[in-house]
Amino acid sequence: MQHGKYRFIVGFLAVPLGLYALFVVWPFIQSIYYSFTDWTGLSPEFKMVGVDNYTRMFHDDIFWKSLWHSLLFALLLPLVTISLALFFAFMINAGGRRRKGGPAVTGVRGSSFYKIVYFFPQVLSIAIVALLFAFAYNPDSGAINSLLRGIGLGSVQPLWLGDPNLALWCVMAVLVWSTVGFFVVLFSAGMASIPADLYEAALLDGAGRAGTFFRITLPLLWDTVQSGWVYMGILALGAESFAVVQIMTTGPGGPDYSTTVLVLYVYQKAFRDGQAAYATTIGVALLVVTLLFAAVVMRLGRRERLEF
Repeated sequence: MQHGKYRFIVGFLAVPLGLYALFVVWPFIQSIYYSFTDWTGLSPEFKMVGVDNYTRMFHDDIFWKSLWHSLLFALLLPLVTISLALFFAFMINAGGRRRKGGPAVTGVRGSSFYKIVYFFPQVLSIAIVALLFAFAYNPDSGAINSLLRGIGLGSVQPLWLGDPNLALWCVMAVLVWSTVGFFVVLFSAGMASIPADLYEAALLDGAGRAGTFFRITLPLLWDTVQSGWVYMGILALGAESFAVVQIMTTGPGGPDYSTTVLVLYVYQKAFRDGQAAYATTIGVALLVVTLLFAAVVMRLGRRERLEF
């Protein structure tokens, strides 16, 4: 059985590992190399400038503001999204009252319908979601301010995306709305695999909803929660935040850089300002932040695996 084992393994792994090295690892290496040059992205000619780009980055106020916004996204978005998804998934699967003649553990009435409602934003492209909310946040004709006027709160008419103090939170709310449904379905699948006997035993011992959640559901679902936390953090640092900020905000990234995130700043420097080398320098910083975030979450979330 051991004969040819390693050739078999290498034969299966060679192609996918080669593609991964070509399309993932090699671009990272190229980016690090170009960060030490003055490449504009428009000309094949460039020269080495050492650490000048990194020195410039550390003295760039917009970079630090963008970094702070990206860290807020990475810290707050997973916390809010995962917490809401866990609550909704628990209520859908185990939060209902026991019905006469039914199982001891059941979801709220209409749980199947709620799953569809929560998952609906995943059907829409993030670009469409951003456009819809951009119209809703319009201070003059948007749905939100129109609703406030309709219920007699015409004196409360925030500028929303036009207010530097509100714009970032408005963008975060859109990202939470658009992603929470995915995690509701993910956690519901995990909860459905937990034996009902554990819940029934806890109920016989007098445990309530909160007790069963924190002592049964969350420990047995911890690996899924940890993976979802890392995934959501990477989305918040990457493509999802870029798309929403790029489409919804003025500038984009405004007003007054109040919504600029690192990934948007990379795009602007590379394609708007023709400073590809400096953009790759910021990209290297974004790579370091993403790796540190994943490492911290995996380290802090490490615990003994529970099986059932």
